[in-house]
Amino acid sequence: MSSSVALSVLDLAPIGEHETPQDALEASVRLAQRAEQLGYLRVWYAEHHNFESIASSATAVLIAHIAANTRRIRLGAGGVMLPNHAPLVIAEQFGTLATLHPDRIDLGLGRAPGTDQNTMRALRRDATSAESFPQDVVELQGYLSGETRIPHVHAIPGRGTGIPLYILGSSLFGAQLAAALGLPYAFASHFAPQALEAAVAVYREQFKPSAQLGAPYVIAAVNVLASDSEAEARRQLELRRRTLARGIFSRPGRRLRDEELEIVLRSPQGLHVDQMLTYTAAGTPDTVRTYLDEFRAHADADELMVVHQGDTIAARLRSLELLAETTGLVAA
Repeated sequence: MSSSVALSVLDLAPIGEHETPQDALEASVRLAQRAEQLGYLRVWYAEHHNFESIASSATAVLIAHIAANTRRIRLGAGGVMLPNHAPLVIAEQFGTLATLHPDRIDLGLGRAPGTDQNTMRALRRDATSAESFPQDVVELQGYLSGETRIPHVHAIPGRGTGIPLYILGSSLFGAQLAAALGLPYAFASHFAPQALEAAVAVYREQFKPSAQLGAPYVIAAVNVLASDSEAEARRQLELRRRTLARGIFSRPGRRLRDEELEIVLRSPQGLHVDQMLTYTAAGTPDTVRTYLDEFRAHADADELMVVHQGDTIAARLRSLELLAETTGLVAA
């Protein structure tokens, strides 16, 4: 893989089947510390709510804890679902992070709810709140740049920190917005692969330089299961398929039984799960490196955001290490 392509990590802070949220958060600290040692550029955490299997709901709080337990690696949100929040509050939260940890904080922004309809109501989110996403991004940008769009209202901390913003998306909408605002664009191809090529093409064609960014910059997310053997990688991939299907198709309060899960995976619903995993590098280090080289060219990406999908922290750490070795982040 070309040394000019940055490698970063998206940590979903997964809560394993027999684990607690505390286990997951402690694992996230270990993953970030090892990523820092290995030379990864950044680690991002995504806002999700009411998921039994994800511990990153309070994204800014998690970033603060990880930052306090690391020294130099960049950390950020990938992303904050901005329609769930007032832009001023996010500016204050991330402004505080950037004040405590200068030149280490990123802020990726998405417009999806990151949850289900009932949880949207619990968040006091209006169903139409996503419609103001472009205006909310501009308002947030103003707080962080020190050029507030609301007279006499400032983010303190936050004002003048200039935290770099990133637009996250899986459709042409996000690509067009990122291009219009002159911001980097991160595509969620690790679970929503369909529009990757079209969105990146639109972004690069329509990009307008800004104070933050002079030329287009694309981050593409990809699943990685690097193992010492092909057999172990295949086993991990099958476990990931099953975990994903169970998370998607289980009803609230009722987890799919194993026999029900088998039926789902053999049905057209199983094809949906496989489609979500379209962009997955699974195998030994050489196999993974070759796949990522091809994926980077396919995605026309400047940076790859890898999602290590092992079912245990030991498996994720090993995948993290093997990928760093095979791509030259560290000596093999």
